[in-house]
Amino acid sequence: MKRIFFAFFLTMSLVVCSKSGLAADLIKVDGSSTVFPITEAVAEEFGKQGKGRVIVGISGTGGGFKRFCRGETDISDASRPIKQKEIDACREGGVQYIELKVAFDGLAVVVNPQNTWVDYLTVEELKKIWEPGAQNVIMKWSQVRGGFPAGDLQLFGPGTDSGTFDYFTEVINGKSGSSRGDFTASEDDNVLVEGVASSEGGLGYFGLAYYEENAGKLKIVPVKAAGSVQAVAPSKETVLEGSYTPLSRPLFIYVSKNSLKTKPAVKSFVQYYLQNAAVLCEEVGYVPLPQSEYEAGLSKI
Repeated sequence: MKRIFFAFFLTMSLVVCSKSGLAADLIKVDGSSTVFPITEAVAEEFGKQGKGRVIVGISGTGGGFKRFCRGETDISDASRPIKQKEIDACREGGVQYIELKVAFDGLAVVVNPQNTWVDYLTVEELKKIWEPGAQNVIMKWSQVRGGFPAGDLQLFGPGTDSGTFDYFTEVINGKSGSSRGDFTASEDDNVLVEGVASSEGGLGYFGLAYYEENAGKLKIVPVKAAGSVQAVAPSKETVLEGSYTPLSRPLFIYVSKNSLKTKPAVKSFVQYYLQNAAVLCEEVGYVPLPQSEYEAGLSKI
């Protein structure tokens, strides 16, 4: 059964209750809104086991790492690998960690369903739209490609603390964090969904799972990579086979070694996560890793 995630999760955490109220049983997770649906699904099922309470926040990949490296959380959800500055912050904070892949995801580029002129976009056109030099310059659809109408281009994208923002800007604009700033930004993908759905000239990007949850409100845009013969739409199949490039990526959780050693509930939760991620990530719209990768992750724990 698909789950619907509401915008208020941006400022409120989901608490999955269990029989125990002890602090040692409290598992704190924060980070990526993209990874959130998987972690939330795992936390919900884990909570039924009565082994601990899981609090899951969505402050974005960067925001999650800030808390994690200060020792405020046990696990950090991330839609990109940890950056050097975050590695340094964790070192300074005395936080050692284990990096674990949990799923694959594709970034979905979407437009309003009333958009009849876009059948696909090239990587070059996406760069033309989103690069820093486009700010206050590329404002109309007609500036993107000859033959497009002169209607306003209304852009929606993740905030700068989002790993999705980092990944998209790196593979499209050539540098992580390099982007025009005149767009509606939010760490909550549901806000972006509603923005594109209510704007005839809207265009946005976010994790594939959020498109699949809201497919009736949005139109997916196939992407044509440089040198490709045809454009490819994101799907579980195209992400897994590697044909949806360059907007496919792995998703991660980072686990505090200290939490693994001192809080048995954390170790139980991470083990449960890796043992059940393949089924649960498909349930919420993501692509599971090969079983061998989950087994390799368990061996690290």
